[in-house]
Amino acid sequence: MIWVILAFGLVLVVEGLVLALAPLRVEQVLALLASLSRDQRRLMGLASVAAGVALVALARWLG
Repeated sequence: MIWVILAFGLVLVVEGLVLALAPLRVEQVLALLASLSRDQRRLMGLASVAAGVALVALARWLG
């Protein structure tokens, strides 16, 4: 359970830094995402999930 809390905390730190350091860029990225079709956004989401699962598997394998 401690790993879940740690992972969630790290996500919040990274997202907070992005919003604090580059708010204009975040707005541009959100506008770009809004211009994509639903299927393109879904594919991006699935690719992100796959990359995340691969990173978790790699971390478990290494440690």
